[in-house]
Amino acid sequence: QVHLVESGGGLVQAGGSLRLSCAASGRTFSNYNMGWFRQAPGKEREFVAVIIRSGGSTYYADSVKGRFTISRDNAKNTVYLQMNSLKPEDTAVYYCAASISGGLRTFDYNYWGQGTQVTVSS
Repeated sequence: QVHLVESGGGLVQAGGSLRLSCAASGRTFSNYNMGWFRQAPGKEREFVAVIIRSGGSTYYADSVKGRFTISRDNAKNTVYLQMNSLKPEDTAVYYCAASISGGLRTFDYNYWGQGTQVTVSS
């Protein structure tokens, strides 16, 4: 079992920045690929970014590429999502998730956090 807790969400103006954190406990953090997803009201949960176990490779949704950066610190059992140049359409609940296999789909992931709200005002 992996327990994930997100933090760092909040209200920010368009063009601003936020950094989300996701702290993991339980099984060995470095065994898992880590992803960030988001879900806006009335919409399906969508992929944002993923980082492999070692942190050596990342992949982003086109909608956030160049603005968001995913990183991890395996010594601290934490994954981060730095979000810059935020837009109102980035407003959503953001979730971190852990996966043995990795991937871009929600069902690729075995464990999920409770989510943190990000609201971007125009």
